[in-house]
Amino acid sequence: MNEVVLLAPAFAAGGLLGAIFFGGLWWTVIRAVSSQQPALWFLGSMLLRTTVTLAGFYFVGREHWERWLLCLLGFVLARLVVSWLIRPPGQHAKPTAPESSYAP
Repeated sequence: MNEVVLLAPAFAAGGLLGAIFFGGLWWTVIRAVSSQQPALWFLGSMLLRTTVTLAGFYFVGREHWERWLLCLLGFVLARLVVSWLIRPPGQHAKPTAPESSYAP
């Protein structure tokens, strides 16, 4: 029980880092598409997001591989959540199987 309490913040920090990284990527794509200099947006965003993420991983993990692993797990989970949240509204429902072209 004590280990869970000590390792849960690493998972939460990984989720926060993932949300910042992938949310920032989505925000960058939205802004860069309508910009006069999209390469500058992408380069600056990549450097900032990568720096924040690596510094966060280093700060959270330190010398404990368990923290690194849980931080990475939270980061990957945040990717799934962010990609689910930014889908267009009509795509949130699960697709149904197409109907057959003949009647039984």
